[in-house]
Formats: sequence, structure tokens, C-alpha cells
Amino acid sequence: MGRGIMAVLAVGARSAGGLPGGTVADIAADLGKDRSQVSRSLRTAEQEGFLARGEHRSYTLDWSLLTDAQLLTDQRLQTDGVTALEGLAGETDEGCFLGILRGDSTVTIGERVPESSNMVGSWLGRPYPAFCSDAGQALLWEASDAEVQTIFSGVPFVRYGPNTPLDVEDFLTRLRGARHRGYSIVDEEAEPGLYSLAVPIHDFKGDVVAALQVVGPKARLEPKREFCATALRSWGKWLESALGHAVPENHL
Repeated sequence: MGRGIMAVLAVGARSAGGLPGGTVADIAADLGKDRSQVSRSLRTAEQEGFLARGEHRSYTLDWSLLTDAQLLTDQRLQTDGVTALEGLAGETDEGCFLGILRGDSTVTIGERVPESSNMVGSWLGRPYPAFCSDAGQALLWEASDAEVQTIFSGVPFVRYGPNTPLDVEDFLTRLRGARHRGYSIVDEEAEPGLYSLAVPIHDFKGDVVAALQVVGPKARLEPKREFCATALRSWGKWLESALGHAVPENHL
């Protein structure tokens, strides 16, 4: 199977380099291996659904496998997301939410709000400006400065709370601080008195697909920030593991 994986990676490298695919001879040359050995590996990978063979017997990646994996990830984000929310809410006794990015807004797709939190109403399905929302920084965790500037291009930074970011550069400064800290803090940016912590949730590709959040009144949540942050990061890692995310060794 190791040889088969090497063959798949070789085809993937050609695709990443802008090439349409590769024949047995092409892949064998790339790997510096015997053609008969590489041919067997490519046929096995094709039978397992990793590769497709097209015209001129050229092998390409079979993207249907990735599509199936992405659909499974979306399902797991819903089902395992509920488990993470319930566990996090149980530990922190605060409102906990799962959000995704839609354009320049965040949208809540899951929530668990203990009665003791005294939070009223539901945020499910409701969009909120990403530049000041509880999940905004976490959802843009891996975005470059240029990508963030593009997302917020033309977006007015309306002052929703006393600490709302003034502009995109102010947002980027806060985002850099969040990355260094390991989680974001939104302190009265969305509305007066509201305080929240959030972490990004990565999928099997390493992409940020959601943000896990703890939200509550600043007077109650800020004093127990470290406790809530520890629980948040723990459940965030659990959810990422359920989605197939593997942390690189140099990040351990």
C-alpha cells in the first residue's frame, strides 16, 4: 500500500504543478522506479478509487473521493458538533456556539445554551458581521492579510459595541494577537457587555470550516477566561479529531 500511496502522491504533485496527469512512464520517471512496479501501484490506486485513468492511459486524481470526504465532513460537523457543544456547555455553564463563514458574515449552525446562562433567544441561522462577531477572528485564522482585506473590502466597520474594530488593519492586529494566544477574545466588540472566546476548527484538509465559541456577559465570563479557554481548546481539538484533522508534528 505504501507504493500505491507514493504513486498517488506523484500524480497529485503533477496536478499541483499544472500538468493534466501522467502515464505509467511519466510517473515511473518522476519516482525513479521500475515501470512494471509503478504500473501495478497505479492500477491498485485506481481500483481503490484514488485515481482515474483517461485518454492516452493517463492517470489523474479521482476527485469524487475528495467530494465524498467533504460531504462526510459536513455531516460530522453537524453531529459531532452537537457533542462538542454539549460537552463545552456542560463544563463552562455558558452559552456555546458553532459558527461558519459566509462571505463577510458569520452564521451560527449550532448552539447549546444552559438555562443558568440567562441568554435569551436563538442565533441559529442568523448572520452577523465577521469583523466584530464572536466567531469572526477564528474563522479567518488561516487567511492571509490580503484575503482578509479582500473579504472586508467595501464593508463599513459599523460600531456595534465600545470596542468594535475601527477598520481592517485594527481587525488584523487583533487577529494576530489571537493567533499568538491560541484563541480569540471578542471583548464588547459585537455589543456592550458581551464577551466571548473562540477557536478555529480544521477539517481533514487542514482548512478552517467552523469556529467553536463560548459566549457570555463580560462580568461573568472574563474572570474565568483561562478555565473556559482550556475547555474550549480541549473540545476544539476533539472536534477536529472527529473531522480527521491531523496536527503536524512540528505543531505538537
